[in-house]
Amino acid sequence: MIGIYIAIIIGLLVIIVTLFLNISPQFGKGATKEQKNEYAKSGHYEKGKFINQSKTVIDASYWNMIKEMIKGSPNRRPHQNIVVEKIDSITIENHNTNITQLTWFGHSAFLLQIDGKMILLDPMFGKTPAPHPLIGPKRYSKELPIEIEKLPFIDAIIFSHDHYDHLDYGSIQELKDKVGQYYVPLGVGNHLIEWGISKEKIHELNWWEEIQFEGINLTCTPARHFSGRGLFDRATTLWCSWVIKGKNDNIYFGGDSGYDTHFKEIGDKYGPFDISLMECGQYDEEWKVIHMMPEEMVQASIDLKSKLVLPIHWAAFTMAYHDWTDPIERITKKANEMDLPVTTPKIGEPVIIGNETFPTEKWWKNYISENKN
Repeated sequence: MIGIYIAIIIGLLVIIVTLFLNISPQFGKGATKEQKNEYAKSGHYEKGKFINQSKTVIDASYWNMIKEMIKGSPNRRPHQNIVVEKIDSITIENHNTNITQLTWFGHSAFLLQIDGKMILLDPMFGKTPAPHPLIGPKRYSKELPIEIEKLPFIDAIIFSHDHYDHLDYGSIQELKDKVGQYYVPLGVGNHLIEWGISKEKIHELNWWEEIQFEGINLTCTPARHFSGRGLFDRATTLWCSWVIKGKNDNIYFGGDSGYDTHFKEIGDKYGPFDISLMECGQYDEEWKVIHMMPEEMVQASIDLKSKLVLPIHWAAFTMAYHDWTDPIERITKKANEMDLPVTTPKIGEPVIIGNETFPTEKWWKNYISENKN
């Protein structure tokens, strides 16, 4: 009888998972045959999958990951809620259009105000970067700098790839009635269309393709990473970084990437950059080919010819085994050795591009557990 009960439970779980995978809108939509034929012309699409410029094999041991999960650490997330700096819609709308300003929402999400336009970068505003809130890590902060419904009209959204911590279904649903245009790498547009975004608003780009948006030049540039939202769609959409060049300011948005030669290629072709938004967290030696180690991030920023660096992909979720403050501590130390300026704003604190002064407070130290050695 026990065996029958176990079999019934397993069968029910299989049915539930299968239904969830097929019914939940979170997973988006895949490419058509015609689209796949077009992707094959991109120069980095083989056997139905996009590939990196360099051979990229993740040599991760599941046994090591299990050991790390079991071992745990009291410092893998803050010991209390991170308090964010609040902003309001009036302040945003009254922004001086001659000033380029970035406001960080934690992880990789930003509001960029440039040349009178409002642009969101990877606006993952949800509480959990997962297809269901019960299976993902919780956000460190209880609030956002501004609630989605209070945001003014957004001229454009730029996405780097389709992972849950960058492309969030719930955020898209709350934002879609107040967004003008969407700029995404190849294949990601299918998800947006499935979620109710008009095809006319979506612009899909391949690596090295450029497009003009209201006088701002956007270039989709390479990254060394992967994509996927379901169990069987790995690398079926493209991943990228972005060059955003306005009238006076040149910005690099790195998305997610392992270290590789593309940083120097981009720096030589489009640099120098007034500021680079660079991934620094959720790394591990076993998967550093797709997520840079902190010291590699510093070198990548130098390759890009960055005048100023803003570390991202941290301070929101625990998605790796390192202590949550290790990335920023290691980066600021290495950057100081390499004479690379780094800005460390609080979540919600604006960074004005071109200012001689910028946020450098080590605010994260207020949230370190007393048990940390």
